[in-house]
Amino acid sequence: MTTYSFFTKFIVLFLFAAAGILFTNYLNTDNNSEWTYLFNGKDLDGWEMKIAGFEFNNNYRNTFSVKNGSIKVSYDNYTSFDEKFGHLFYTNKKFKNYHLKLDYRFYGEHVNLFKNENEAWNYKNSGVMLHSEHPSQMFLDQGFPVSIEGQFLGGSGKNSRPTLNMCSPGTEVDINGFQATEHCVNSTSKTIHTDDWVSVEFVVFSDSIVHHIIEKDTVMSYSNIRYGGTYLSDNFINKIGEPLKEGYISLQSEGHPIEFKNIRIKALD
Repeated sequence: MTTYSFFTKFIVLFLFAAAGILFTNYLNTDNNSEWTYLFNGKDLDGWEMKIAGFEFNNNYRNTFSVKNGSIKVSYDNYTSFDEKFGHLFYTNKKFKNYHLKLDYRFYGEHVNLFKNENEAWNYKNSGVMLHSEHPSQMFLDQGFPVSIEGQFLGGSGKNSRPTLNMCSPGTEVDINGFQATEHCVNSTSKTIHTDDWVSVEFVVFSDSIVHHIIEKDTVMSYSNIRYGGTYLSDNFINKIGEPLKEGYISLQSEGHPIEFKNIRIKALD
């Protein structure tokens, strides 16, 4: 029994080490010809939206628009946020095993949620949702699609606030072999205090494992993606514990102006 246990642990460690080597080699041998751009830089063709409190494809107060080759999330026409969480979905296709790249940039001022609150939780807060449900099936007041969120945060110049974190609306994940006990888990990235463009990557293997990458550095990994946890909508109550293997990609509007560009994807076998 002891010999078997030792041998099993050895095999597991060997496989993880081999997978790590293959993953590193893959990142270092990128082939640009294999990428497909999801955003054409001109309009929102292929994209649909859902904002909490409004019907499917109601672009409340022109939250989502295209300008100068980027998708803009703007609150110029808002007077207050009032939990109008929004998401812009690429609905032409579901994705299962893939490598996603995009650039994002915070700009302007967030829509303050509290009087005299300079750094509310929505300050420089947004993200990209992976394995999202289709927006047409979301409930009218549903704030977030069942998905995995790659959370983007920015610093104010004085606080520590890593980006590329993991949040899990309607899902559960394992980190280092144990179930994550928090809805959002911080990555190991540095804090980005400027409003410069930030290039990020996600490597997704169905429900098995997801890697968050910035500047070729893997700052967050998690595995065993499944339905459950906080914000699980009633549409998926009967799926608790089942693996979440695929879905749509969506961009978030959570109260701070942000731009997205160079959104491209490569299918992985």
